[in-house]
Amino acid sequence: MEKVKFRHEIKHYINAGDCLLLRRKLRCVMKTDSNAGPDGSYLVRSLYFDTPADKALMEKIDGVDNREKIRIRLYNHDNLFIKLEKKIKVNGLTAKFSANITKEQCKDILNGNIEWMKNSDDPLLVEIYHKMLHQQLKPRTIVDYIREAYVYNPGNVRVTIDKSIRTGLVSNDLFNRELPTVETLPRQLALLEVKYDEFLPEIINDILQIGDRQKLSVSKYALCRMYY
Repeated sequence: MEKVKFRHEIKHYINAGDCLLLRRKLRCVMKTDSNAGPDGSYLVRSLYFDTPADKALMEKIDGVDNREKIRIRLYNHDNLFIKLEKKIKVNGLTAKFSANITKEQCKDILNGNIEWMKNSDDPLLVEIYHKMLHQQLKPRTIVDYIREAYVYNPGNVRVTIDKSIRTGLVSNDLFNRELPTVETLPRQLALLEVKYDEFLPEIINDILQIGDRQKLSVSKYALCRMYY
């Protein structure tokens, strides 16, 4: 059985001034994510799944600590690199499991054609198949945002700044580049996320001291579901 690797995850809302200051400092110490474009950013699109009773959403709102969410994710509209993911939170720590799927497999899932998943060699696909079958997991909403990502090897640290977080409302048209979306945050705000393993190196911790910013329990999925 695969050993679960849990990580710490801290989130803060930051303003435009914070972004400029952090970007300058982070680039002096951390490496830009290798998948980023020339400007250091890339588009993330996720399609989140939930039950008819909105189990994932309600557990988030109610502050249930041991919870999970299922999503399909792609980057920069690249149809050749699509992931089906399960993210869990246990006792304040997070872990993520993912499986690569093809565009055709993705379309099958979105259309409810999931029987092929139960015979997969990937245990995650089999698990999600049973959840879709028995919990009636269905696509709920698309979440788009622009991400800047920085990495630092000691502590396996990843710092991301997510801007222009948008919801596709009730649309599940994952491959539509022209999908109408709605902004969920004021333009001057962004979401800072810090992920690390056992420890956060002091040099990174010092950079991230940007004033009175309280740790938040923020979910982009929950944020986007507020609109319907």
